[in-house]
Amino acid sequence: MSVYLGLGSNLGNRHENLALALAQLQEHELKVKRISPIVESPALLPENSPPEWDSPFLNLVAECETDATAETIKDWIDEIEKALGRSSGPRWSPRPVDIDILLWKNSKIQTKKLSIPHKDIQNRNFVLTPLIALSPRLKTPNSTGESLLDWSMKLSDHIPLWMGIVNVTPDSFSDGGNFINWESTKSHIQEMIDAGVHIIDVGGESTRPKATPVTLETEWKRVAPILEELIDIRENSLFGPMISIDTYRVSTAKKALQLGVDIVNDVSGLRSPEMIDLAGESGAEFIAMHQLTLPVDPQKTLPHDCCPFNVVERWLLESIELWDKAGLDLNRLLFDPGIGFGKTATQSRELLTRAGEFRAHGIRVVVGHSRKSFLSATVDNDITNRDLATTGISMKLCAQGVDIIRVHNVPMHTATYRGWSLTKNAKL
Repeated sequence: MSVYLGLGSNLGNRHENLALALAQLQEHELKVKRISPIVESPALLPENSPPEWDSPFLNLVAECETDATAETIKDWIDEIEKALGRSSGPRWSPRPVDIDILLWKNSKIQTKKLSIPHKDIQNRNFVLTPLIALSPRLKTPNSTGESLLDWSMKLSDHIPLWMGIVNVTPDSFSDGGNFINWESTKSHIQEMIDAGVHIIDVGGESTRPKATPVTLETEWKRVAPILEELIDIRENSLFGPMISIDTYRVSTAKKALQLGVDIVNDVSGLRSPEMIDLAGESGAEFIAMHQLTLPVDPQKTLPHDCCPFNVVERWLLESIELWDKAGLDLNRLLFDPGIGFGKTATQSRELLTRAGEFRAHGIRVVVGHSRKSFLSATVDNDITNRDLATTGISMKLCAQGVDIIRVHNVPMHTATYRGWSLTKNAKL
């Protein structure tokens, strides 16, 4: 039986509490198959709460398999919460661990002790974001045909996943030459991890205008050492970041997957039969980006008199039909509208104002707008100024419900988001 459990902690060592809870769950007849990324959310606070209750939660979802009954699992949960120090104090007071049964396959269960599906799933962004990271198209018994992604589109607030950029190249447009080996890269990566990055995206070839294509051998020589170090970090941490390879080469993607990479960020759009076959065989997640040329050719853009959203949406719908016919699991596919790739500055800005609307087609959305040239009309080339402008746009993307936001400066973004979110959902 498949069951989804929600776990949260906002007291003590939150990461350790979640790790201990997962370990104790598996000591029973419960197999944890997958865990979502961890997301942070402000505490839910009733009016006139004591100030010490205002402590943010870390939240995750675990997909599990079990032959036990729901009532039995609820008894195990009560035991684990008590063992980890949860008391029977006021309902909304801080707690070292909070475990809820969210979904029980396709079943509805209503008893004195249980209400499954959990009655508040569709109203809580800190539940929906980690659930969507596992199964965005999942429909629950209470949903009247709506998926988790559909539910999240109705919320007025949203928790994104942050994807940090690592360009292991000498010629990328904003950080070329900064990260050419592990010694020059590790502090940058550690800063992202400390800031709560969810995904680290590693690329070995620049796709900026006038970039010189590199050989397969050169690309792999650049990225392989970084990927190996990242995989070692992830395997030594239960909550280590997911790892993505930014490439359009099937051979590079295949080698990266064999190393243990989680995501292939295919900037060519997941259109080639070979890449589609790899997506079907691997079980990994794939990001498909819309573009017209690789590398970017500023002379080749969408027609100036077109609606860029309509053109890109049509490409997405054609792609979904292609992927569906090929038997790909759409839960594992994500879409990037390709800001700056074959679009003028004006077209890129228009796509950014509507990026969240692409989610209506049942596909998670990734946006990579960080430091790009469309900002040039209003922001100079200073990296700090570009990051500040990028962060402002990122908050607009959060408001639209964009699932993954791909940026260079993760610490700036996560700090800004924490401030932005404090007034969004801090009260009951």
